[in-house]
Amino acid sequence: MNAQTLIAQRIAQELRDGMLVNLGIGIPTLVANFVPKGMHVFFQSENGLIGTGPVADPGMALPWLTDAGGKPVTALPGASTFDSAMSFGLIRGGHLDLTVLGGLQVDQHGRLANWMVPGKMVPGMGGAMDLVAGAKRVIVAMQHTAKGRPKIVRECSLPLTSDRPVDLVVTELAVIGFSEGRATLLETMDGVTVEEVVAATEADLALAPELSQKGGAKPVPESAPTAAVGETV
Repeated sequence: MNAQTLIAQRIAQELRDGMLVNLGIGIPTLVANFVPKGMHVFFQSENGLIGTGPVADPGMALPWLTDAGGKPVTALPGASTFDSAMSFGLIRGGHLDLTVLGGLQVDQHGRLANWMVPGKMVPGMGGAMDLVAGAKRVIVAMQHTAKGRPKIVRECSLPLTSDRPVDLVVTELAVIGFSEGRATLLETMDGVTVEEVVAATEADLALAPELSQKGGAKPVPESAPTAAVGETV
């Protein structure tokens, strides 16, 4: 299983029946493919669609039905389309239960940078700033490192999307939360040790009390740095 699929499957476990959920560009769009059987979730795209379905099968995409990034999507029976003013009214009015966004960096306090890299051409902020500020819960879907460099850092070197901390970061290595205003390792993915997560993370990580019971976490070898619950490594 590739990293993107692993991340999307884990985030799908955070969905609840009846939620209104926004999926950002990239890995987040894959979450729609893994909605638990029997669960009804309403996916919203900020360009004006509620009722986004799974990614279209090859050859079945409609060029006029796209997500906010311009990628083809499917629409479920009963889907609704509307203008961007209505769409952002939903976002800014606090009506989204959850948004799943990609990330370039997240700092140890949960602040996200995901909208630009200085010196590179970007089309604009898009909806990221509104989504982080307006959604009831924010999950970041991203790979743990980029070109061997950690993406979960002590301090973001890229422009922040919002000063509001996100709730959860899900990578191919781990699930990290920020409920106490600090990066806390909640789970490791199957076959991944705490030591491996720490080595791939620049931010100081606290260890959750339930860590050993979730996500297939493995104990830290005796030679590795360790931390008591609530301390950092």
